[in-house]
Amino acid sequence: MSRKPRKPSGGASVPARLKTSCGDARPTSGRRVWLFRLAAIVLGPVLFLGLLELVLRAVGYGYNPHVAVKCEIDRQPYLGENVKFGWRFFPPILAREFEPFAFPVRKSPDTYRIFVLGASAAQGIPNHAFCFGRFLQYLLQERFPGVHFEVVTAAMAAINSHVVLEIAKDCARYDLDLFVVYMGNNEVVGPYGPGTVLTPALSNLHLIRLGIALRATKIGQLAYGLSGSHGLGKGSPLSWRGMEMFLGQQVRADDPRLATTYGHFRRNLQDICRIGAGAGAETVLCTIGTNLRDCPPFASLHRQDLTQEQQKNWDTTYKQGVEAESQGKWAEATALYLQAAQIDDSYAELQFRLGRCYQLAGDHENARDRYVRARDLDTLRFRSDTRINEVIREVADQAKRPTVHLANVAEALDANSPHGLPGEEFFYEHVHLTFEGNYIVAKTVLEQIEPLVSTRFGDKARACGTLPTQQQCAERLAYNDWSRQETLGMIVHQFLAKAPFTNQLYHAEQVGRLSQQLKTMEAALTPQTLKGIGQQYLAAVEKAPDDWRLRWDYGKLLAEDLKQYDAAAAQYRIVQQYLPHSYIGHDALAAVLSAKGDFVGAAAEYQRELAIKPTSGAAYHHLGSCYHKQGKTEQAADCYRKAIRFEPDRVPAYVDLAESLVNRQQLEEAARVCRQGLAVVPNSAWLHRNLGALLLKMGKREEAAEEIRTAVKLDPNSPQMRKAAERVLGPGTR
Repeated sequence: MSRKPRKPSGGASVPARLKTSCGDARPTSGRRVWLFRLAAIVLGPVLFLGLLELVLRAVGYGYNPHVAVKCEIDRQPYLGENVKFGWRFFPPILAREFEPFAFPVRKSPDTYRIFVLGASAAQGIPNHAFCFGRFLQYLLQERFPGVHFEVVTAAMAAINSHVVLEIAKDCARYDLDLFVVYMGNNEVVGPYGPGTVLTPALSNLHLIRLGIALRATKIGQLAYGLSGSHGLGKGSPLSWRGMEMFLGQQVRADDPRLATTYGHFRRNLQDICRIGAGAGAETVLCTIGTNLRDCPPFASLHRQDLTQEQQKNWDTTYKQGVEAESQGKWAEATALYLQAAQIDDSYAELQFRLGRCYQLAGDHENARDRYVRARDLDTLRFRSDTRINEVIREVADQAKRPTVHLANVAEALDANSPHGLPGEEFFYEHVHLTFEGNYIVAKTVLEQIEPLVSTRFGDKARACGTLPTQQQCAERLAYNDWSRQETLGMIVHQFLAKAPFTNQLYHAEQVGRLSQQLKTMEAALTPQTLKGIGQQYLAAVEKAPDDWRLRWDYGKLLAEDLKQYDAAAAQYRIVQQYLPHSYIGHDALAAVLSAKGDFVGAAAEYQRELAIKPTSGAAYHHLGSCYHKQGKTEQAADCYRKAIRFEPDRVPAYVDLAESLVNRQQLEEAARVCRQGLAVVPNSAWLHRNLGALLLKMGKREEAAEEIRTAVKLDPNSPQMRKAAERVLGPGTR
């Protein structure tokens, strides 16, 4: 018997509409369920990461990843260089910095704003006061007095096109009119290149850009901070040692990774041009000049398939050629070198020796070919090679944009060099430009800019007068005997005294010649001469009172050579007004106050410096010295430890920390500090001597004697070392 369906209680019937929408609703499809689940899987983490990013920003975690930071000058909003920008690409203790700059947030209608992009050659190393951007600003201002020019050099040492692209992205937001791009020397050794020690070497451009973008976020900064690796591999440098850090990173000219490097360089250049055009700006791409005549290769390698017999024959012939060359027999040496080249012509030093022999024999065309080949075969690739300049020209030709222009700087430097062989007249060493070289670069770039300015401003930008001469530029920028001596001293004592320069052919000959020039310069800087140079600076400052760089150099002269500390302090305080966001004014003023014996005032300035640049090992060390002079020994020791943390090779910090521990009778701890320093700087005679003295106090005479012997061996001409040796090893010890 069948059962009848029950009616709803109360006798009410279900409306047809309700039956359709509820009672007879179809179950959710499996496809929709999976879509919902997938959305939950994706959106959940995205929402979590977004919230985490907001929280990290709210609590002030991390650092500003952009090129510029906000500041205020004369109650007007300005943008100045961000000292922490390099942290995106290097560990903070290795990160390079921009030369200080500041420009108004709001650009006036009569202003033409230029950003110079590139690496150390564009930045102006070894003396930023004479970078080509400063020449360019002066030349433009003299040519177009009706227009106000702002030339901002946003260049940084040790970077390549991967980093420059990020700088260009930021600068495009700052109402620019023109990019000037001078880069290409660091494509192999810079970040992500096959010869780098600064980051992982990556071949995938998308991964490189993803990693760079991640470091711009607070989450990315947190992840890198928690990992503690900063993206570096095992054996990475603990402190900045310049080009010496790359000695183990040789890359052959036939290395297949170079093709990838050139491809990345091309893509980055194209994107910089695109970014400029998108911001309504022009772009001038510069070919790169290099020292061909006076810069031997840094390293050479034989071809990989050379047999032992071929190697033996090559060595014999090459040595015979070197002997003939040393005797001035250029034709005989050339013949022997060519014979060696038939066995293996890929050895860069061989090609350079051939170039030198051809040059000395007056065959300049063959000399140039060999010098170029030597540069291109150099396995420590710190110079732009032939292919880099080809890519720059190709990008400029193929840009298909009227906003992209080519400044053939390499050709201009060649044309102005003896016999078309650029050398020390335009380069201090391998790529860094002399005053004369920077003038040539600025003139060449100016040729491309002049029509752009005229088009932009019309009759208001009518060029008047002749182009300022090199001598007029020297007067305006205060290039004088003192600055020449300062710069050459840096080259001789800080650049050429270290590897890989010490490994170059003819190094002793080059250093001997430059050292003699330096001695002559130093002898000519009499007290009367220095006073006259001070007057030159004063005249230059009066003509350009807003030029902070002039005031900086003038203050340095006053403080270090004329010992006029009050006058120097006055200049540095003005520098602080023009660069309120920068630490350099505080650092300079602190040094002057310390020299005057005002350790309280100096400590206050060092504290202000560290608030801006918290990774300055030098500032922590000097602050510790100020505390020590005030009797604040605990604070001093804490500062010395921080100095060592941020600058592990700072020997004086180890010495001062050990001394402070000795004063508190903590001899074992002091010895440990000395050994810690020697683990980083094993060739420090100072630390070996101090460790020896400590061990002697602790009754460990044999160990002390060994340390003293090492100290004397490292610095045999030092009276302090000899005195320590006599105390430990006995009178008359040699």
